[in-house]
Amino acid sequence: MQVPAAAERNKGPILAVLREYAGGGAGALRVLEVGAGAGLHAAHFARALPQTRWQPSDIDPRALRSIAAYVEATGVPNLLPPILLDVSQGWETWGGTQPATLDLLVSINMMHIAELRCTEGLFKGAGVLLKPGGVLFTYGPYAVDGQISPQSNVDFDRSLRQSNPAWGLRDTALLRELAEANGLCLERMVDMPANNKSLIFRKL
Repeated sequence: MQVPAAAERNKGPILAVLREYAGGGAGALRVLEVGAGAGLHAAHFARALPQTRWQPSDIDPRALRSIAAYVEATGVPNLLPPILLDVSQGWETWGGTQPATLDLLVSINMMHIAELRCTEGLFKGAGVLLKPGGVLFTYGPYAVDGQISPQSNVDFDRSLRQSNPAWGLRDTALLRELAEANGLCLERMVDMPANNKSLIFRKL
């Protein structure tokens, strides 16, 4: 059961934003978390948001083992066992999730350490699987209309691209285009600690 320091630090601020989009409706809210990593976030959010039915997923077998350990150790009833999910593949492969059945699709710190086709796949999946009015919530460091700031994010972007030229901070202008191409709109950008942002995309 992995305990990433960054996830431990940011789970509170992320939850504060998520709460605004995980309330209200009758019945359980269906949530799919893509790239759930160690599972710390999934366990924390599911416990704090008992009205959700939280489905964590990842492509990495080590992550899936860690998530499964969190599911077992926490015993949170609305935290489901993890599913294997490759976000770059079509939504038909996403664990049987049906069109227009998700209230919330969550992706935390994934885009900048994955190839662009993963980001494209995330938006395509969101366009099909979210209910009208549903939300795609993403969190991480981003470029905003061609600008990366502060310098620490510029350095981070450079180091990512040196590790893998297909990685790097994604630009909100590109994400806005991907959203609009898939029936979503960028509704809100929230500044977060450590020069990150939460982005709220709404399914039209």
